[in-house]
Amino acid sequence: MPSRAMISLGGNLGDRRATLEGAVAALAAFPEIEIARVSAFLETEPVGGPPGQGPYLNAALEIETTLDPIGLLRRLQEVESRFGRVRVVRWGERTLDLDLLLFDDLVLDSPELTVPHPRMTGRRFVLEPLAEIAPTTVIPGTGRTVAEWLDALPDQG
Repeated sequence: MPSRAMISLGGNLGDRRATLEGAVAALAAFPEIEIARVSAFLETEPVGGPPGQGPYLNAALEIETTLDPIGLLRRLQEVESRFGRVRVVRWGERTLDLDLLLFDDLVLDSPELTVPHPRMTGRRFVLEPLAEIAPTTVIPGTGRTVAEWLDALPDQG
């Protein structure tokens, strides 16, 4: 039985739209992944990280997968690498960032992966595109939906 997962996509270097579209296509090419929904692309100012970064383009993706969470994480990292992702500066500029936000109703906290994503409920650039495709999805361990978390955010963030 396939699992349902939510992924955040973002980047602020190069042709951002082409990169995000390419990442969706690359994920769809894996036989263990089926794309269910893709949000619209949302341009946002950088949050945190080094100053002087350009704006990000963000989106959210709902998939069905036969992979386990760690297997899916490996696929996400593989696609990031294909698109030139280099991890040098925490929260620094990047061509592509793929974050596993949710995986079914799983709550997991391991050295390699934390699901739900630990900072997703405080980030408008994650919640806004996610609310477009999955507003009634309850974030495990919180009892609140994606839309409720988005509504609770201050105007900035």
